[in-house]
Amino acid sequence: MALGDFLPEGFLLTMLTTETVHPSRLTPGQIAAWRALCAREPAFSSPLLGPDFTLAVGAVREDARVTVGYHACRPALFWPHHIRPGGLARPIGAPFSDYHGVISAPGVPFSPAELMAEAGVRRFVFDGLVDPQGRFAQCTSVERPVYGVRLTGDANAYFEALRADSPKRFKNMRRLEHKLEREVGPLTLEAPDRAQDAFESLMAWKSDQFRRTGLHDVLAPDWVRALMASLFAMTNAPMQGLLVTLRAGGRPVAGHFGVRAGDAFHPWIAAFDPAFAAYGPGVTLVSQAIRAMGRLGLKSYDLSGGHDHYKKPFVLGTETVSQGVVAHGQKAGAANRFADRPSTLVRVGRRLDHIAAVEPTLPGRIGGVISALAGASRRLGAGAGE
Repeated sequence: MALGDFLPEGFLLTMLTTETVHPSRLTPGQIAAWRALCAREPAFSSPLLGPDFTLAVGAVREDARVTVGYHACRPALFWPHHIRPGGLARPIGAPFSDYHGVISAPGVPFSPAELMAEAGVRRFVFDGLVDPQGRFAQCTSVERPVYGVRLTGDANAYFEALRADSPKRFKNMRRLEHKLEREVGPLTLEAPDRAQDAFESLMAWKSDQFRRTGLHDVLAPDWVRALMASLFAMTNAPMQGLLVTLRAGGRPVAGHFGVRAGDAFHPWIAAFDPAFAAYGPGVTLVSQAIRAMGRLGLKSYDLSGGHDHYKKPFVLGTETVSQGVVAHGQKAGAANRFADRPSTLVRVGRRLDHIAAVEPTLPGRIGGVISALAGASRRLGAGAGE
């Protein structure tokens, strides 16, 4: 006799069972099912939402987990996360998980709180949640915009539409581009750039930027360095590291680095050589990269959120992601831990969250807090001196 002989008709079709495992324990069948879910839902097309990013993070983080949900005896739900002491969960690969969520098929029955409970999670903090089925609507406190170049046709036509929308801005952009070319040398865009020195230069520029601005250097932890190095070395896999470098006179002046899967690219690291700051090389890099998308086989070049003044001019529309918290016994609408608090406390809380996400060890977190306090003092001192 089968299990179904003892259960009401249709019971197995509505019941969701789960298991939570380290990414290294995912089976080929589970990975294939995860890929199929992402392929069917456009909202899950980001490389960060597929299994390969989770597998890469799992190779450098022991606290990585995936909750797998089975519906009608088949894997139909995947929730990648980090499990921290005290039952706190964070998005997989945070703070590099600009997009995260529960990857599930339509109609799969689950509630966020019950899913977290089955995974042994007491509290899940999210700030870039992709939720096309609205499962987390009662846990969301903020919707924030994110930006990306989405091509449906010719890249040059897309760029012309941007220029028509803001001719003055793009005239100034071209002026800086010509100035860089005239005073430094011919501009070239290398993509993919496999040069180790270009990769190391970009990472050094970004770390220097964090130090100068008093922000925590998220590239410093060992697991981050290992992750970035492994992704840069991936050249023949479903997900690959992609370095895009702008050179002037043969010299790297700006770059983007992130992950590519199929025709979608999600860069995390965007930085430029501070010696060329007056030329606006970061803006020139983005404009050159948009023109090169067709050659690179890209239809999506993600810029994620934040720095609206820099990113918004390059997109024809915005999308949104959710921010909030799932916690046991929490009332609907009470998701944001920082809601109704003074803006200073909001900033401090988010800064500490940022440090806690990237620093898995207590010494790393203590060092991060000390650095953050020192950075705040430098910024206050600089402001007082102006």
